[in-house]
Amino acid sequence: MVTMDWIMHKVEVWRLLDLGIAIGIFLLFLLFRRLFVRFLFTFLMRRLARMELAARVLEAFEKPLRGLFVLLGAYLAILYYFPAHWTFLLVVHKLFRSGMILLIGGGLYNLSAASSVFMEGALKRFGGDDSSMLIPFLSKAARFVVIVVAITAVISEWGFNINGVVAGMGLGSLALALAAKDTLGNILGGVIIILEKPFSKGDWILTPSTEGVVEDITFRSSKIRTFADALVTVPNSTLADQPITNWSRMGRRRITFTLNVALDTDADRLTAAIDRIEHYLMTNEEIDDQTVMVKFNEFKESSLGIMLYYFTKTTAWKDHLTVRQATQLAMLQILKEEGVQLALPMQRIVVGRESDEARHEGKPELG
Repeated sequence: MVTMDWIMHKVEVWRLLDLGIAIGIFLLFLLFRRLFVRFLFTFLMRRLARMELAARVLEAFEKPLRGLFVLLGAYLAILYYFPAHWTFLLVVHKLFRSGMILLIGGGLYNLSAASSVFMEGALKRFGGDDSSMLIPFLSKAARFVVIVVAITAVISEWGFNINGVVAGMGLGSLALALAAKDTLGNILGGVIIILEKPFSKGDWILTPSTEGVVEDITFRSSKIRTFADALVTVPNSTLADQPITNWSRMGRRRITFTLNVALDTDADRLTAAIDRIEHYLMTNEEIDDQTVMVKFNEFKESSLGIMLYYFTKTTAWKDHLTVRQATQLAMLQILKEEGVQLALPMQRIVVGRESDEARHEGKPELG
């Protein structure tokens, strides 16, 4: 005899069976996910190795495709286990579509990375190099757009009317512009810096506010590492309005100083020393021979001044100092060989003598 308990027992058995099948569907898609990663994705990457664009797109969407298997498995398992709960399934459909939007957004987010093939193509189009800050800037802008579009699409999927939000933004645009005036100025300053290229990432620059090596540029500011190893953040609007000296773009590096020799140096010895120093600099492979000046140019109170003006071919700070040291040691040797001494700090005091008339004035003569 069929009783209510027997029917309820059968129903529970079927529900447990349905739950097992639903779990099996989900686990099956997890298995497909592992097979995809281990075999299919590796096979496709090998086949598309010569097609750089397709390979980069597939690589960018690798993680979203993994997530797609999980999302599909969960979605189909829920549909199987709750076939008649339409209100609940409506929420599930929206969750599934929202998940698809986020997965596509994640793929596009990865595709807009600074190292992506699209950004590298943009770099070549603008004629930049690997140190250009244009690509990181465009990458951040593209990722920001992807995030905004994905969030907007998810909000629309859940039935929220974004037209009212857009209208409200239109009404409040004036207040927003006034409040964000400095931020917008910094963004425009960053665009100007990137387009005009007064410096690139890794350059050594000098501005009225700071000096150091450029590490990064963001929407709002640029980051400069000083020689004291401190990180200085300068607003782009400030940096764009300041004179910028880019020391990294020097073709050569200047050395100029005055060599002071003894005031009583013989003119012939001084001339010989000057000629030898000039010849040494002109024939030195580390010195640019286009602008070498060694001239006796001034009399001082306690010395004679020899002006030295020349450039090293290297612009690297360490190598420049090495060349400077070598040339100055050679100058000391030349002065020593020519018998010219360096000036020493001294002060002369001249005591005047009284004339004989003044000395004997008012004194009686003897005799």
